[in-house]
Amino acid sequence: MARRKLSQTQIACIVILWIVLVVYIMMYADLNAFTILSILMSGAIVFIPIYKNTRK
Repeated sequence: MARRKLSQTQIACIVILWIVLVVYIMMYADLNAFTILSILMSGAIVFIPIYKNTRK
């Protein structure tokens, strides 16, 4: 079963929410290696599917 493509509005909402989350974490959390690694991993989880979706 094929998934539907994401619309530009859906992609924009996902990216904006991810950026807000990262800014919040950077402002209020202790920045250590685990925090930076978590941000990078969440970015991969968010942006790889978006990239694959827009590539098709």
